[in-house]
Amino acid sequence: MTTLSVNVNKIAWLRNARGGNDPDVLWATQTCINAGVHGITVHPRPDMRHIRPDDVRAIADLVTVEYNIEGNPFEGELGGYPGYMSLVREVRPAQATLVPDSVDQITSNRGWNVARHQKELTRVIGELKDLGCRVSLFMEADSDEFELVRKLGADRIELYTEDYARAHGTADCAKVLERYADAARHARESGLGVNAGHDLNLDNLADFLVIPEILEVSIGHALICDALKYGLEDTVHRYLACLPKNPPAVDGND
Repeated sequence: MTTLSVNVNKIAWLRNARGGNDPDVLWATQTCINAGVHGITVHPRPDMRHIRPDDVRAIADLVTVEYNIEGNPFEGELGGYPGYMSLVREVRPAQATLVPDSVDQITSNRGWNVARHQKELTRVIGELKDLGCRVSLFMEADSDEFELVRKLGADRIELYTEDYARAHGTADCAKVLERYADAARHARESGLGVNAGHDLNLDNLADFLVIPEILEVSIGHALICDALKYGLEDTVHRYLACLPKNPPAVDGND
């Protein structure tokens, strides 16, 4: 079945807005794990506006499920931020999801131009594989670079799903969904596993997961917003109920 990884960044963002340790990121992480999630995702950024390096380390000591650390591998040390690769070397998560974010971006809003960064990505992917991490690259559905992603040594892509989320419930939805289905098939034919994330929520998730190649969804903002209505544990159960119960049509690429 498709797995659910919960991004706990927004818990840290709310904590940081007031100071102190409320809400407690470790409590939220453990609550999600107890509720049955398959993974925990964090996305530390140089401005440390939400997840901080100490959170990354503390969650690593806590998790009993897949740990996924997102970030730009080319972000180096800045103030108290040690750099993405330094954190990953220290923590060695199960999965490293590479995103081409700039330092001041509010959220991830584009996929990689792989050819432009081919040399640097090859080096980074090789190091991450040596650390024992599965490597996923954040990609757009209309990319023609999936074969190149696999050639560089990555294991998976994460499809950037904002276009689908915007189209959901409109006359264009079927056409947009088919574009994502084609991308997932193409990626799988290229030897890649397929993850997905960005603006997936309780309204649109089940409809998106008719695409059988989707192995994992990473959801943060929408899930935490829903937790304000339903409570965190109940919200996790609601998202898990959206996942297809049958085994995936293809095997995962670890």
